[in-house]
Amino acid sequence: MNTPWMEMTLREYQAALASSSPTPGGGTAAAIALGQASALTCMVCDLTIGKEKWKDGWAYAEETVRETIPLLTKSGILADDDSQAFDDVMAAYKLPKETEIDKQKRREAIKGSSLRATNVPLETAQLSLSLLERLPHLAKVSNVNAISDVGVASLLASAACKGALFNVEINLPSIPEKDQEEIGRIAEDIQDRCRKISRSCMDEVKKRLSHS
Repeated sequence: MNTPWMEMTLREYQAALASSSPTPGGGTAAAIALGQASALTCMVCDLTIGKEKWKDGWAYAEETVRETIPLLTKSGILADDDSQAFDDVMAAYKLPKETEIDKQKRREAIKGSSLRATNVPLETAQLSLSLLERLPHLAKVSNVNAISDVGVASLLASAACKGALFNVEINLPSIPEKDQEEIGRIAEDIQDRCRKISRSCMDEVKKRLSHS
């Protein structure tokens, strides 16, 4: 990977994603979904702030924008990091294994690169969850004319979170044993929280849609 995914046109990125190349893959797509969820969240906040009818939501929308804007950049970094981490794993598996020293170096390289390939999507999942946690209340206080956008942001954040966790799970068996239990526990907790908050947000969105 030479060109950062965020610097490509949407068509170029989709073509890369559709190709037989292993990168970009699901982890990169999850990070891009986080960026889209973040952008939509910022839009909803901007459509709320300064509108007298939604004055009660200004403070929360302003706070949410401050928390969310950094994710627009961070999601792109994670997208690139995810692809690079997987490329490093592939390179580790191609290392020579002719002697015992070769085999030991190869095993260590695989475990080290696999740990990086696990930590990147884990961070994507954590940040996606942090965004998702802001959306149920935003759904309550934001400009009702953008309530469907809150719903889409929630779905994208949830997909980013759950998709990233798939990439954590698939790498767990290859990482050092001392890290497996802790990362597995963290991932399970994120999964449970994501499921509950996603449902809460959908309930709030549908409630306001029915009264709009």
